[in-house]
Amino acid sequence: MFTHVKALNVVTMLVVFQVESAYTAEIKKIQDNSFLVEEAYNQESGVVQHIQSFQYMKGGSWLYTFTQEWPVPGQTHQLSYSIPVQRTDGESHNAGLSDILINYRYQAALKERVAFSPRLSILLPTGDYKKGLGTGAVGYQTNLPLSVEIGDSLVTHLNLGWTFTPDSKNEVGAKANTLVTNYGASLIYLASETFNLMLEMAGNSGQTVNGNRTTKTESSVFVNPGARFAVNCKGGLQIVPGISFPIGLGSSHDEFGAFFYLSFEHPMF
Repeated sequence: MFTHVKALNVVTMLVVFQVESAYTAEIKKIQDNSFLVEEAYNQESGVVQHIQSFQYMKGGSWLYTFTQEWPVPGQTHQLSYSIPVQRTDGESHNAGLSDILINYRYQAALKERVAFSPRLSILLPTGDYKKGLGTGAVGYQTNLPLSVEIGDSLVTHLNLGWTFTPDSKNEVGAKANTLVTNYGASLIYLASETFNLMLEMAGNSGQTVNGNRTTKTESSVFVNPGARFAVNCKGGLQIVPGISFPIGLGSSHDEFGAFFYLSFEHPMF
């Protein structure tokens, strides 16, 4: 009798160990897109990601973006596209499709604690510039995202990039050349493998040279505290909801809002 009970206990322990091991293998640390700052992790081979974000700002303007990222065919190369729909601020509050982005990223470095993946993008003039929803011209964008794991529970992400739009048009059709520099930094605290606290800072500075050679300069800076968590499901599906609250600094000090994030990442087949 004792031998049978002992054998049953051993079998039970083995079963529990296998179940716990399978569950642990199912858990994936969040290496997701941040909110205002771009992380430097390309999609893994055979895994596709669908990303939605919605930002609502004081005054009633908002921006919704749908992004889909694909490895081509592995993690070294990634293609993606972003479709933005927005509502402008000001008195008109025009709403509609903005300029679509087609993106290519190269995973130049992916070491144990460091990742670097420069991106090149083309902005298609799909937004109606007469309503302030687009630039009315093809634009070119680059970004240099660098991700560094400072420790077991702290990760930082750094961004620097530029957007150049030659012959962009304002709402009355006047042409200009526009160059915007964007920059950003974030700290991600890994409270657990599936819950992160986030603090981002993102800004841009743009120069527009009009046809009469006059130059107009605009800039904005936001700090963005927030959080995200992951739901890891069977079959490799990871769902990541998140929320943050962008707050303007400097010339943007009177601007604030809310940012909502939702992504689905899963195997292609």
